[in-house]
Amino acid sequence: MTLRVAIVGGGPAGIYAADILTKAQETTGTPVSVDILERLPAPFGLVRYGVAPDHPRIKEIIKALQRVLAKPEVRFLGNVEYGVDVKLEDLREFYDAVVISTGAMADRDLGIPGEEASLGAADFVSWYDAHPDVPQTWPLEATSVAVLGVGNVALDVARVLAKTGDEMLVTDIPSHVHAGLLAKTITDVHVFARRGPAYAKFSPLELRELNHSPNVEVIVHPEGFDVDAHGMEHIAQHKAQKMVLNTLTSWVGADPVGKPHRIHLHFAEAPTEILTDADGNVTTLRTERTHSPDEDGSVVGTGQVTNWDVQQVYRAIGYRSTPLPGLPFDERAAVIPNDGGRVLDLDGNPIPGTFVTGWIKRGPVGLIGHTKSDAAETVGHLLESTTETATARRPEDVDAYFAERDVQVITHEGWERIDAHEIALGQAEDRLRVKLGERAQMMAAARS
Repeated sequence: MTLRVAIVGGGPAGIYAADILTKAQETTGTPVSVDILERLPAPFGLVRYGVAPDHPRIKEIIKALQRVLAKPEVRFLGNVEYGVDVKLEDLREFYDAVVISTGAMADRDLGIPGEEASLGAADFVSWYDAHPDVPQTWPLEATSVAVLGVGNVALDVARVLAKTGDEMLVTDIPSHVHAGLLAKTITDVHVFARRGPAYAKFSPLELRELNHSPNVEVIVHPEGFDVDAHGMEHIAQHKAQKMVLNTLTSWVGADPVGKPHRIHLHFAEAPTEILTDADGNVTTLRTERTHSPDEDGSVVGTGQVTNWDVQQVYRAIGYRSTPLPGLPFDERAAVIPNDGGRVLDLDGNPIPGTFVTGWIKRGPVGLIGHTKSDAAETVGHLLESTTETATARRPEDVDAYFAERDVQVITHEGWERIDAHEIALGQAEDRLRVKLGERAQMMAAARS
C-alpha cells in the first residue's frame, strides 16, 4: 500500500512534514505519496510573505524547502483554497490522512479603547512582501508612528517604516511597494514595550541590524529602562536576552548623530488608549508606565500616563490562526484542538486521519527549528495510526476533481516558471529578484 497524505498549507510547517514523511518510508517500508495544497500560486508561506525583504539570509531556508518540493513523492498543488475549492470530506476520498498546516496570518487584538483605528502589523507585512491577495497601496502619510510590541515582527515593521524607499531597492520588492515607501513622510518611529528591557523578545541579530541603516538612528530612552532583581534572574537563564540587553544598554544615553530618521525604543510603557479626531484619524497614543512586582515578569500600572503625538499605531503583539471549515477551533488559544498533532473533536477524542502541525497546532511561537520537531511529532502519530481509507487513490483522481471544477492548479513546474520569471525581472534591474505582486501576474507566468 502507498500511504496517501494531503498537507493543507505550503509553508515551512507543511513542507517539513512532507520531508519527514518521505524520509520515514525508508525505515517503515511503506511508500508515501504527498500532495501539498496551497491557496497561493507560490509555496513557502511566511518565509516568502512574512519575512522582511531586507533580510535575504533568512530566506535562504527556501533553498532547503525547494529541495523537498522537488522530491518525486511530493506534489505541489498551488492556487487551491481549502474550504472553497475542496472540502475536508472531499480530501478523505483521495487521501488516507490530512495534515493541516495553514499557519497564522491574522493580528492579535490589543483590547484597548480606540483599537479599531490601529493598523495590523501582519497586514503591513503582507503589503511590503507583495502578497498577491492584499491591496497594492498602504497609507504612509504620517510623520510620527507607534509600533506596539517587542518581537522581531515589531522590529521589521519599525525598520521598514524608518528606512528610505531607495534603501529597499536592493531587495525583491516590486514597483508598487517601492513607490509607496518612496512617498512616505515618516521621520520618527516609536516602539513600545509593556515590560522592561530584560524581557524584550527581539533576537540579538535582529536588534543589532536595526542600527545599520545610514539614514536611521536608534534611540533607547532611559525612562523605564530598569532591570530589577527579577529581570537579572531572567536574563541569567536566557543567553539571547542577555545579549539583547547588552546591546540596548550600549545605546542608552548615546549622543544623537543627526540621521534624518529615528527609531525610539520605549520600555515599561503599556498602551491604554488610542485617541482620534472627528474624522477617525489617529492623533494620540496614551500609555501608562509599568513596573514588575512579581518574579514572573508580569507588570502592573503605576498610574503615570503619557500622551504621545503620533498619527498611526501598528499592532505587532503577535499573530493568530483563524478557523477552517469542517474542523474544530479553540477561539481562546486560536489553535485547532489537538493532542501531539492528532486533531481532537469536541469531546476530546482524536478524529481519525486528521492531523495538524505548525502554528495552527501550537500557536505562533518558536523558530524554524521548533517547526521541524513539531512536524516530526505529528508525523510520528500519523504513521502510528493511519490506515488505508481513501477510495480514489491515484493522483490522477485528484487532478480530475479539480479539472471538473475549473480550478486552475499551479504545479511545481508552474511555480518554477514563476520563480524564473521573478529572477529574470531582477536581472533586468541588477537585483536578485523582483517579486510579482498580483495573482494574475503569477498565474500568467506559471502558464507561460
